[in-house]
Amino acid sequence: MATWAIVLAAGQGRRFGRLKQFERVGGRRLVDRVVDVARRTCDRVALVLPPGLGWDGPAVDALAVGGDHQSESVRAALAAIPESAGIAVICDAAHPLASPALFTAVIGQVRAGAEAAVPIIPILEVVQRVADDVVVETLPKDGCFLTQTPQAFRLDVLRAVHADEPRPVENSSLVAERGHRVVTVPGDPLNLHVSTPRELAMADLLATSADGFPTDRRD
Repeated sequence: MATWAIVLAAGQGRRFGRLKQFERVGGRRLVDRVVDVARRTCDRVALVLPPGLGWDGPAVDALAVGGDHQSESVRAALAAIPESAGIAVICDAAHPLASPALFTAVIGQVRAGAEAAVPIIPILEVVQRVADDVVVETLPKDGCFLTQTPQAFRLDVLRAVHADEPRPVENSSLVAERGHRVVTVPGDPLNLHVSTPRELAMADLLATSADGFPTDRRD
């Protein structure tokens, strides 16, 4: 089964204040880092960019133009991937430190028969619901996890759940809601989700620190 990576880099940077996918960590653009790891672990790479932007980074096999919602960007990439492909790995420029091991782990689960696979990490802090800056409820955290990317999917399943053009918050939840089995693999606390300038600075510190990564995580 040919494996295609779908690298989502079509965000408009509204929360961040600019196009964060072209910011740098460890001297390299976020999107370049993700494309490089995708190339090392997948057979082909489809990259989704904002409208009007060209690509001057590492070689990719297909380019697509994103929409105003992540689901539209996923469907744009799906349209560029051959029907004969077997697995899609959705990753995004917001996770520039995702390791090859994470890609390999989720792909391996789908190759072994799962319909989808995601990396998860346990929630260790107290979780509370807040309204108007006041704590109104403390939520149980047993059985709750944070889900990361990359996420791997059987491609026919991913195409099927997107056939009616939904706008889900997240793809693995859509797959699960449609009755498919999503398995998990251990996630990585170093796989930061960069959504603010402070998180970008943290990712840069990790990427440039000699002690930040075990040997098998280094580029």
